[in-house]
Amino acid sequence: MTLRFNSVLITGAAGFIGFHLSRRLLQDGYHVVGMDNLNAYYDVALKKARLEQLKHFTNFSFFKTDLARKDDLDRIFEERSFEVVVNLAAQAGVRYSLTHPEAYIRSNLLGFCNLLECCRRKVIEHLVFASSSSVYGANTKMPFSVHHNVDHPVSLYAATKKANELMAHTYSHLYGLHCTGLRFFTVYGPWGRPDMALFLFTRAILEKKPIKVFNHGNMQRDFTYIDDIVEGMVRIMGRPAQPNPRWSGDRPDPGTSYVPYRIYNIGNHRPTNLLDFIEVLENELGMKAQKQFLDQQPGDVPATFADIDDLVKDVGFRPQTPLTVGVKRFVQWFKGYYGYR
Repeated sequence: MTLRFNSVLITGAAGFIGFHLSRRLLQDGYHVVGMDNLNAYYDVALKKARLEQLKHFTNFSFFKTDLARKDDLDRIFEERSFEVVVNLAAQAGVRYSLTHPEAYIRSNLLGFCNLLECCRRKVIEHLVFASSSSVYGANTKMPFSVHHNVDHPVSLYAATKKANELMAHTYSHLYGLHCTGLRFFTVYGPWGRPDMALFLFTRAILEKKPIKVFNHGNMQRDFTYIDDIVEGMVRIMGRPAQPNPRWSGDRPDPGTSYVPYRIYNIGNHRPTNLLDFIEVLENELGMKAQKQFLDQQPGDVPATFADIDDLVKDVGFRPQTPLTVGVKRFVQWFKGYYGYR
């Protein structure tokens, strides 16, 4: 089933992924209704700068509100019309969840529940929502597959993302809501999040300050360039989840269902050692990093590696941007945006 749609609601439109997805859809001629609460988890000025880029498009409209504000959400669904909803609004960050658990409950659980209710009442044709590679938690079998059990999260952030998948499945079962969850793997690129490693490392190296290298560098991440994430999302948006006719309750497949519900990994499928990642950045900057080696942080996992076979089979897309290319583009943007020479 291929869905032809004209209008999309994107929550978290001022965020890193939400901004890039909105811009891509606007450039392609779709009508985008954006939502964001512009919270202060990281630099609000960066979020506003992203929004300014989007406001140049006449087919973009924006609401500043929070998913946890049910009345505001209800009003937007009543006033506007859209076939697809993409939920990218969430309290992000593994380490922040150790000190601010209440923010994750409010945004990722209460807010997501409010959104599900609106989608049910409005009979939205496809809900696409952000999950995370963090849900794999204590799993060690690589590559991580959507068909693996993920019942052992190691951070509250991961637990809320797993909960989102369960909540969406329940609404798919009860109301026939077509739901697709996307597990993103370490997204990076221009206009990125200041709390992510590439952003932190780049600033520190340029300012000749030490970078924090956790787990003494014994980390691997499936770094995925933002344009690849967006391309995968756009293809999935027009393909509402369908029931798996081979699904069996005797041997339940976690990645599919007997209802219109689906989970995909979107990752580069090329895990990179953290020290090799730093070396790529050093080469691009032409500067060496001062490394401060530290123990692994609570809530972190030592490695991520995405199995993307289902993504390739179902939508014909495989992320391809090499790390050297992606890091170069990020550094060019970073220097230009922050005025580094």
